Amino acid sequence: MTSPGGRAGIGLREQVYLELREQIMTGRVDPHARLVEGRLCESLGVSRTPLREALVRLHSDGIVIRRDDGYYPMFPDLDSIRDLYELRITLELRGIARHIENPDLELDRALLESVRRRWLDLKAAPPEPSPDIVQLDQQYHLDLSTATGNPALARALANVNSQIRLVRMYDYQTPERVDATVTEHLTIVEQILDGELTAALASLREHVGESLEVVEQRAVQAVTAHALHGRR
Repeated sequence: MTSPGGRAGIGLREQVYLELREQIMTGRVDPHARLVEGRLCESLGVSRTPLREALVRLHSDGIVIRRDDGYYPMFPDLDSIRDLYELRITLELRGIARHIENPDLELDRALLESVRRRWLDLKAAPPEPSPDIVQLDQQYHLDLSTATGNPALARALANVNSQIRLVRMYDYQTPERVDATVTEHLTIVEQILDGELTAALASLREHVGESLEVVEQRAVQAVTAHALHGRR
């Protein structure tokens, strides 16, 4: 960020957060070095207050970790991500499967209708590719889990989501990927609302599995970028 006005239409704090996030995710920050506040303030041209706020947000996002001597960048661990994705798939599919097994269970149709309206709006005006889309995506899946009526499943899914958020931020880098996500989300929620639970289960399994494949590709690119930077 060459100047505080480098990104039109947003405040300084958001600019600092977005710029530092981009540097970390693209490997322009040494993955093994502590994020030194003074050096970052100088390179970004800002004071310590917006920088510290950005670091707190990045820590919440799982993009940096905090140690005794300060913050350090995080980068994907592919083995652990695959394990967490396996757990994610199990949790998400179970929410629908329990309704197939027991037709007497009730879905939260009001919540599902709200989800459907939200994603119809996104289909009409698709967002630009951005790491921020992961928040919309994770909320969608959490809402589906909540609507199936087992709070324990929803809580467990929220916990898994928090651990895979960083690597999932690499998922939404093209308009085609964003459009596919919107379309698939609408298909799944509409199938559930129409009572086509077996079809919804199959669509969800394919959707989450495809997401894993895309994320793995992006994560490999991220790991490579960090490794190349670290050898400079």
